[in-house]
Amino acid sequence: MVKKALLGQVSDAEIRLLRVFRAVVACGGLAAAELDLNIGRSTISRHLRDLEERLGLVLCRRGRAGFALTADGQRVHERALALLDALDAFRGEVRDMHTDLHGTLELGLFDKTATNPACRIPQALGEFRAAAPQVGLDVLVGGLTEIESRVLDGRLHVGVLPDHRRSDSLDYADLFGETMLLYCGREHALFGAGEVSAQRLRAFDYAGFGFHSPNMEATHRFGLRRTATVNDQEAVATLILSGRFIGFLPAHYAAGFEMAGQMRHIAPGCRYEVRFVALTRRGDAPSRLAQAFLDALVRAHSPAPG
Repeated sequence: MVKKALLGQVSDAEIRLLRVFRAVVACGGLAAAELDLNIGRSTISRHLRDLEERLGLVLCRRGRAGFALTADGQRVHERALALLDALDAFRGEVRDMHTDLHGTLELGLFDKTATNPACRIPQALGEFRAAAPQVGLDVLVGGLTEIESRVLDGRLHVGVLPDHRRSDSLDYADLFGETMLLYCGREHALFGAGEVSAQRLRAFDYAGFGFHSPNMEATHRFGLRRTATVNDQEAVATLILSGRFIGFLPAHYAAGFEMAGQMRHIAPGCRYEVRFVALTRRGDAPSRLAQAFLDALVRAHSPAPG
């Protein structure tokens, strides 16, 4: 049984223990947190016991039945998140007061942008890296909802996404465009057909996104029958290549499959255009790290003079 304790000033030791506790909860248990923390399970367990003794509370149940927070553990976890986020923000602001850029740039990218000739994210990264060689990079490739939520809660400095439903809590900078075309695979009944009407397309299985996006808007606009729900372009391409589904893909990404004879663009009238934007959290001025990369992004995608 944990003895009652009264925590006085929060020392560096308690901060370290709270970070371990946060990681264990985020990973869902001690075993899963080993890789994230790069320490052994027995050491993690010892840290949790130490934290419980310092707080005088039982924070979690751990054993054969699995990992679960107690009611006290849930409350401590919520307070710990607030404390650690505030501490990280404070440290980041202090670092920003120095001339040189330090820390890690947290960047979120929507998938399949590298083959788009209009996308100049690599050039922006090159310029940023040259100006801040000591800054680390942590790049997440994910979906719309994930990247938006991570920018909103501060886990990402900048996100690059297709422009769709805008939030009052985010700022947007226009970057580049993308053309989305409808495709079928080589084994599909439409592969050898001529021009296909939108009405006929509704009889075929269609793979599309299940969340609010330009893809979902196009699905409704053209009346397509979604029988496979996906969350990224790679999944759409895989289902198209099966020969049993049609779906929208970026024209630049599908070009390689078309050249190999593995898929074909169908129904020229079923297409849509997407604009990609850079997202940053509205409110407080962005950190110098975020602002430096955002400036590089905007410069890279600005029209050449003349």
